[in-house]
This record gives sequence, C-alpha cells and structure tokens, in this order.
Amino acid sequence: MTYEPDFSDRVQRVEPSATIAISNLAAELEAQGEDVVDLSVGEPDFDTPESIKQAAKDSLDAGDVGYTSSNGIPELKDAIVDKLHADGLTQYGEENIIVTPGGKQALYEIFQTVIDDGDEVCLLDPAWVSYEAMVKLAGGSLSRVDTSQYDFDLEPALDELAATVSDDTELLVVNSPGNPHGAVYSREALEGVRDLAVEHDFAVISDEIYKEITYGDAEAISLGTLDGMEGRTITLNGFSKAYAMTGWRLGYFAAPESIVEQAGKLHSHSVTCAVNFVQHAGVTALEEVDEEIVEMRDAFEERRDMLIDLFAEHGKDVPVPEGAFYLMLPVREDDQAWAEEAVEKAQVATVPGSPFGTPGYVRLSYAASKERLEEAVERLADADLL
Repeated sequence: MTYEPDFSDRVQRVEPSATIAISNLAAELEAQGEDVVDLSVGEPDFDTPESIKQAAKDSLDAGDVGYTSSNGIPELKDAIVDKLHADGLTQYGEENIIVTPGGKQALYEIFQTVIDDGDEVCLLDPAWVSYEAMVKLAGGSLSRVDTSQYDFDLEPALDELAATVSDDTELLVVNSPGNPHGAVYSREALEGVRDLAVEHDFAVISDEIYKEITYGDAEAISLGTLDGMEGRTITLNGFSKAYAMTGWRLGYFAAPESIVEQAGKLHSHSVTCAVNFVQHAGVTALEEVDEEIVEMRDAFEERRDMLIDLFAEHGKDVPVPEGAFYLMLPVREDDQAWAEEAVEKAQVATVPGSPFGTPGYVRLSYAASKERLEEAVERLADADLL
C-alpha cells in the first residue's frame, strides 16, 4: 500500500510557475531533437563578468567555504549600503540588510515576515507570477490593479489603485523596471503610490532587481527615496539580472530594523546564510563591475529596438519597454493556447500573460542573440501566429 500524504493547505494554494512550465515543454521538444528558440526564461545570455568569477575562485582558494554570519558578510553589507546610498537610499545601514540566496528568497522572507492570515496585498498587473504564490503561501489575500489598459503606464492607473487600496491594505508590491512588461514608473506615478501608502498606512516592497537595466532617458527611481517612504519601504535587489549571475543565487533586501530583526529569525532557521564565496564575489560585482553592465544594457536595447521594428512589419503594435529585457506581445484572448501553439508549431517558447494577470498577451524575453530573435519572429509569422 502506497503512502498518500495529507498535503498542507498552503502548498495546495499555489500552482507551478508558469515560466518554468513552458520552459519544461520547450526542453521536452529539444530532447526530441527539435530546435527551439526559447524566449520564456528571464536569464541574461551573457557570461558572468570575468572579475566576478575570479573573485569567487580567489575566495575559494582562501578557504571561504564555511558558514558566514547569517545576515551576510560585513564586506558585502558595506558594499550594498554604499550602493543604496548612491541610489539616494541613505536611511539604510548594515543593520538594515539581509543577504539571501537569490532575490526569490528575499521576497519569500519578506512576505512570511510581514503578511499574516487574511492580510491584503495589492499587486500591479501584469505582476511577476511568484508574487501571487508567495502571498498565498503566507496566507494573505490579493487585490489587483490592471495597468495593461494603459500600456503598462502606472500614472493613469493611479485612480484605479486609489479605489482598490484601503486602510485594510497591508502591503503593495512595486516592480520598476518591471517583469513582465519592462515598464519604468515615473516620479509622478511613484509619488501617487507614496501618497496612498501614507494615507492608508501600508508598507511597499520596491522590487528593484532590474534597476540597472533601463534605456534612453528612463530613470529607475528608488521608491524609498521619496519623502514619507523612508520607514515604510522594503527595497529588494540582487545580482542575477544586471550582473548575469542567475545561477550564483545572491540577493538582498533592505528594511527598517524591526523587519530585519523578525525576518532574520526566518532566515537563520531556513537557509542559515548565503554561500560564503559567492558573497565575496558579490563584493567585486558591486565595487568593480560597471563597464560590463553598460555593454549588456546596450545590447539589450539594440535587441528591443530590433524586435519592435520586426513586429511592426507584421502589423503588431507592441508597447515599448523602457527597462528589463522583456516585452508583452498582444496575441489573442486565449494566450495559454497561443503559447502552446507557438511552441508546437513554430518551436518558439514564450510565457502566457494570464499567469501575470494580463490575458491576451505573451511575454517574450529578448535575452537572446539578434539572430535567434529574428528567427523567432520569422517562425511565428510562418506559422500564422502574428
């Protein structure tokens, strides 16, 4: 007789990641010998800068292989504080930092620390799929504001946000530059968020994982720099995107001391600490790597412009992203079926918009070579999917 566990309610509240599901389907086709253009995963196609890799090697050779202090090594926390101060977030010191194994772990710890059963969390759709799952795992309830009707511009959606949040709102998540839409919110939009947060006394997570990847005149403003937000903003960032360090698993968040104190308990009882030698590599990333970031950002911008032009040639009017490396392609109402058809008929992997809260779109990552992006558009056109 096979044992059947009585699974917890919390784990049954969530679905598998939509981005991973499509990626798995693409992997199955590739295993069968198919050539799949995989634009489903948000991972830079660049190698980690050499100086970062060398720092990790040097750290290993120096014997940095044991546990560190739970919240992070002092050298990395110092470097993070310097970076935050350079961004105008002068309210944060070492005591406000927790270094985590990736940005996802940072978010998970924040939600578990701040959200209790029934607490309301507001998301700005389209929103990264894991926000919803993490809120549900923490027992929170969700309210959502759709920005897609405004081409993902938050400022005209502020009236809807004002009608959605209330004194019962515990937390709002702001992701700028954003995944999946690449939008960069204006100062006016963020000031509108600030006014609502102060009026209704809720906290805001400012997810800034794509902060270093903006194009043209777009400026990614840190929400915590605005008057009134210093003590109610939890700022999150990491190394995966800007430094091409996805597999290194290194992130961090900065928050008021009271939150760090409570989140530190969860951190110490779960992951203990981020990997020792990876933290040392993170110091080098923050202190020595600038030119490579600019080179990667310039390449992403060229690819974005090329894709916008290619889709325009096929009559597709695509909202122009100002940051990150994603765009939202309008398809048809059943975006899940479209994405599956794109994989099966054109061997192009994308992610449906519905799991992000925005049906009728799919997300494409342009963290791929120009040649592969051109091929993807050609395949979709040949399959009558554009």
